[in-house]
Amino acid sequence: MSKSTTKPPLIKINAVIFIGLPLAALILVPYWGLQHGFDSFQWLWAIAFLYLNGMSITGGYHRLWAHKAYQAHPALKWFFAFWGAGALQNSILIWASDHRRHHRHVDDAEHDPYAASRGLWFSHMGWMLREYESGVPDFSNAKDLQRDPVVMWQHKHYVALTLLMNLGLPILLGVWHGDIIGTLLLVGLLRLVINHHFTFFINSLAHFWGSRPYTESNSARDNGLLAFLTYGEGYHNYHHIFQTDYRNGIRWWQWDPTKWMINLCARVGLAHNLTRVPNFKVQRALLDTQFQRARQKLEQAEDRDTWMDTLEREYLLFTESINQWRELQSERYERTVADLEDAIEERKTALRLKWEQAALRSKLKELEYSMKMQRKRLSLLMQQAQLQTR
Repeated sequence: MSKSTTKPPLIKINAVIFIGLPLAALILVPYWGLQHGFDSFQWLWAIAFLYLNGMSITGGYHRLWAHKAYQAHPALKWFFAFWGAGALQNSILIWASDHRRHHRHVDDAEHDPYAASRGLWFSHMGWMLREYESGVPDFSNAKDLQRDPVVMWQHKHYVALTLLMNLGLPILLGVWHGDIIGTLLLVGLLRLVINHHFTFFINSLAHFWGSRPYTESNSARDNGLLAFLTYGEGYHNYHHIFQTDYRNGIRWWQWDPTKWMINLCARVGLAHNLTRVPNFKVQRALLDTQFQRARQKLEQAEDRDTWMDTLEREYLLFTESINQWRELQSERYERTVADLEDAIEERKTALRLKWEQAALRSKLKELEYSMKMQRKRLSLLMQQAQLQTR
């Protein structure tokens, strides 16, 4: 029996939001700007709303609720719930449930809600324009969120909240400023359209454009420009392999204002239990990907057997480093549990524990450095092999 080529029905309200509003912005914003102009007050508030909405999606909807990368104080949850509703990307419950399915079935055209394998347009916004999923929404992967009173309150009152944040607040700002229409067009309409497409870039462009240093098992990519536009979400290859890390940009110089915001919230008591992937695991992912690429390239090199022998020796060193790390981790946690129990009665045990933990940390650092050096040797090996094939 052949598959039906009939397209699912159009979702009219979504078509108005995702097609009608951008068209309105393209026409009305330039027209009003030429006729009446916009001032710095309106531009500054538009940027403020853009960041408040965007970082409530990245820091709240995404890293807090979808991935549970940290825990938040109720005050911070309510902040994200209100400003996230202003981003007009659905309720926390629906957004997070869809996103969890995306991670579980990434690139699977049948089960990934916005699978990049179905094309750039589909993953960017096409998936929201038609009824690709029918029946009652499936929140079986979000039972924890259904127990969260903030999430469920926002889900119940989502329409009222999004109207308040997208119409009510801009109108109040316009009344205060003395220009309701201009403020509504800039702070309400243009800001909303830009925020939508910045977020959609992660579902679409971040699966087509950029590098894959950590894993090639899926289409997600790291892209510094997209990270700048999306409050740090553009380091998408890293995120797809280490999704519970509260950071996306793990280097100090990588633009990730969401990470900095979460870290600041932790310092003032609004966030805790921030998850950080150990650096050794990051180095392991980088090196593992590099080995896969090296094997593919050296298969085609002249004097293939010699190069592959060298590569295998490096891989044995890599395996040995991993085994040492596992042993150190096991030893570290076993000693911590046992010695902390003893330390309750004897302070000397606690002092010895500190020295032993320092020694273990030193060994872990040595292993991390060894893996970095191995990455450099692999790069040099591939360059030499490439020169010989020319």
